[in-house]
Amino acid sequence: MAGASEDRAEKQDRLARVRREVDGAPVVLVSHESLSWYLEGVRTHVSLAGPPVLAVRAEAQGDVLFIAENEADRLIAEELLPEDVARVVRVPWWIPPAAAAAEEAGVAESHVAAELRAARARLLPAERARYRLLGRETAESLTDALARVGPEQSERMVAAIVCAELIARGIDPLVVLVAGSERTAFRHPLPTAGLLGERAMIVVCGRRNGLIANATRWVGASVDDEPIWGVERALLDASVPGARLNDAFTAGIAAYARYGFDADEWQRHHQGGPTGYAGRDPRATVSTADLIVEDQAFAWNPTAPGRKVEDTLLRTDDDWEVLTVDERWPSVDYEGLHRPVSRAYGT
Repeated sequence: MAGASEDRAEKQDRLARVRREVDGAPVVLVSHESLSWYLEGVRTHVSLAGPPVLAVRAEAQGDVLFIAENEADRLIAEELLPEDVARVVRVPWWIPPAAAAAEEAGVAESHVAAELRAARARLLPAERARYRLLGRETAESLTDALARVGPEQSERMVAAIVCAELIARGIDPLVVLVAGSERTAFRHPLPTAGLLGERAMIVVCGRRNGLIANATRWVGASVDDEPIWGVERALLDASVPGARLNDAFTAGIAAYARYGFDADEWQRHHQGGPTGYAGRDPRATVSTADLIVEDQAFAWNPTAPGRKVEDTLLRTDDDWEVLTVDERWPSVDYEGLHRPVSRAYGT
């Protein structure tokens, strides 16, 4: 991948700074998000529900990659950067790579979780290029899939169509939610046999090269979306480089009452937060004091019954760039950003 080696060198420097905070001890990376970030988008899974098939022990002498024996040849041939191949240790399939990497003394990833989040936060040039392409193709998947649905179709059928479009583009459908008109009050509507009906919500989280694009779209009857856009805008306006995540969260949730919602509406569903190599990295709360930085990705998702807005955006030094955008999807300008509106069936 173009620019991967250059980005990797910067990531090694960032991880070295994390190691210095623990007296130079080796750090063992074992999570999908940390491994995909550090190894430039390597696919760390076989089962989407399973643990990574490799682990990394980052130490002063260099990185050592512990890979399950039955996955090593494929990863070497198709996934790893050339400079990593010489540092591979093959692990018998019955031993978890994470356990093999931790056999010698070192610092577990969980002990430096906040420091690793900070290391991942500012996306590098090659990452931003990959994210832009992923965001656009995720949005295009939704546009193409939802052009073929109607009120008589089941939520499960719509989920299948959306998944097919994502997979055809090499995007893993980590989350696909569909709510027909009878279920739009549910915030995480796993698809059922119910029909779409008059108005429906479709939510996706799609992963490629380790990065995750998050987006929500509505089809069918339109509603007044301006109040929920107002809450989203309050979250975005507060998410500036140098601010703390919990302060941005607090500013956003205060906007619910200002835009006519119940003041406690935010308590009924999470509001999103930074994204990237995890769906939310981390999910914002009143206690997540992570520093917001330039070139960080966000997916805020304010919701209310029958209302939700969600896209993946990149925070630059002074503006927002919407990544999950397809010009074919109907949208309007709201305070300087194109926001998606409900798409009528058959259009």
